[in-house]
This record gives sequence, C-alpha cells and structure tokens, in this order.
Amino acid sequence: MLDSQTRSAGLTLALVSAFAFGGSGVAAKPLIEAGLDPLHVVWLRVAGAALVMLPLARRHRGLLRSRPVLLAGFGLFAVAGVQACYFAAIARIPVGVALLVEYLAPALVLGWVRFVQRRHVTRAAALGVVLAVGGLACVVEIWSGLRFDAVGLLLALGAACCQVGYFVLSDHGTDGGDGADAADPVGVIVYGLLAGAAVLTAVARPWEADWSVLAGRADLGGTTVPAILPAVWVVLVATVLAYLTGVLSIRRLSPQVAGVVACLEAVVATVLAWVLLREHLSAAQLLGGSLVLAGAFIAQRSAPRPDAGPVAGGTRPSRRSRLPSRRPAS
Repeated sequence: MLDSQTRSAGLTLALVSAFAFGGSGVAAKPLIEAGLDPLHVVWLRVAGAALVMLPLARRHRGLLRSRPVLLAGFGLFAVAGVQACYFAAIARIPVGVALLVEYLAPALVLGWVRFVQRRHVTRAAALGVVLAVGGLACVVEIWSGLRFDAVGLLLALGAACCQVGYFVLSDHGTDGGDGADAADPVGVIVYGLLAGAAVLTAVARPWEADWSVLAGRADLGGTTVPAILPAVWVVLVATVLAYLTGVLSIRRLSPQVAGVVACLEAVVATVLAWVLLREHLSAAQLLGGSLVLAGAFIAQRSAPRPDAGPVAGGTRPSRRSRLPSRRPAS
C-alpha cells in the first residue's frame, strides 16, 4: 500500500506530466502557422529533447546491447511516429479534435489483444471502447459528413496506431526474455529519443527548413509572441519535463491511477486550445470528448493483472515493465 506522501507526490507528478504533454499541440501550432513544416517542428522537438538528455546516454549504454530492437521500435513508433502524425494532424484540424482521436488507441489495443492474440477482453473494457468510438463520432460530427479535413483525421488516427506500437513494445520490455532485468525507463526514453531523432532527420531533412522563423514572431490566438518561446516550450516542457515526470509518477502510483490522471491531457489540450488559440468546440463535440475520456477511463480501470501480459483494457504498461507510463504524445 502506498503511503499518503508517496501517493501525493505521484499524483502531482502525473498532473504535471499531463499538463506538459497536453500543451504540446498548442505550442507547436503557432510554429506551423508561422511557416515551419509539421515534420520540421517534430524534428525540432525530438532532436532538441534528445540533445538535452544526451548526458544520460552513457549511463544506460548497456541497453544498446541488451535491447536494440526495443529501443529502435520505441524510437520509430512511440517517438517519431506518434509525434509526426500528431503534429501533421494539428496542422489541418483543431488540437483538441486531434488529441481526442488519438484516444482511440485503447480501443485499438483491445482489438489487437482480442483478434490478434485471441485473448479474453472484459465487458467493462468493451463498454469503454463503445463509449470512446461513440464519443469520437460526436467529436468529428459524423452526421455532417465529417466536418473536419479527412486527411487530418487519418493522420490523427495514425498517431493512435503508433501508440498501439508503444503499448505492444511495453509488454516486450518486461524482461529480456532470459530472466534479465526490466529495461530502465529513463534509458529507454533517452535512446528512444535518439533513435527517433535519427529517423526524423532522414525523413524531415531539417537542413531544408526555414529556421529563420524562430527568430521572428508567431501568432498565439491573436497575440504575437517571439517564435522561440513556443519552440523552447515544445522541447523542454512538452517533451523532456513531460517524459521524466511521467516516468517518476508511474513509480509512485499504480499504472491504473497514473493512466486515469493522464486522461486529463485531452482536457488540458482542449482548454488551452480554446483559451490560447481560440479553437472553440460545439456542445456535441464537448459531449463527445467527455464520452471518449469516459471510455478511456473505463477501459483503463478494467486492465488485467500485471502478469497477464499486454495491457488489455488500459493505456499503461504494467509496473513490472518499468517502461515510461505515458504514450509519447502528443
């Protein structure tokens, strides 16, 4: 049983992580609208964070020998894939909508568990999926023929699919397959960022970007600010701080509690987009967003025991996996 001080510290860290991740899209969108390509913003975020955390790489270099596939997969899907798809999506659709679409990931994980691994899925988890999908239909206003850009919605769905890769990789990180210790989460983050930066460098070709944009100003909901400010926020707060606080929170809380708190990320992103970017959602979309979060909450609470394998109804790996508690997000 966790003592009250440890639990309080864990909840505080989880809230900080949710806030930090939730603000990533709000900070990135002004840079995109100022002229940077979404992929270049993603590269800036990942490469900048990798550079900040580079001093920790030497301490965890043993992972390069023991878990090369895990690190490569984490970098490709959980870092490069999620961020690239999400940032490309917010260039075409509102931040809140893009993030809510990402919350289909728990439903996709359940589909993987049920139809690929052929494992039992609880009724509560299935109910969570139904609520999440129904809520998503309200968010995108499907009765209006998908009011938002179809490509943007597909990109947000791609981010959700990349999250599934993160969840599956989390299961493979519980041990080395031969009784070896679990992969250290900080080491996985460091080398995941480095691998993601390498992939994005080849894809984004950052040397072709107009980085003079960062010396200018960007529009933040009608207010012009130095473009370097949202850039620094994206690197230091929405990536480095968000990942580290997420890892520390899962070590102080159960995965279920940390997962529920992380659902606040969508709320934070929607509220910040509303206040700072003037992206207003209709009553139906707010109701749909509530259903998506309720579905994620129910699915998370119906997660199986830690030794049951991959998450089959939640959005976090088990404590024994000791991998980062948050999908790298958004």
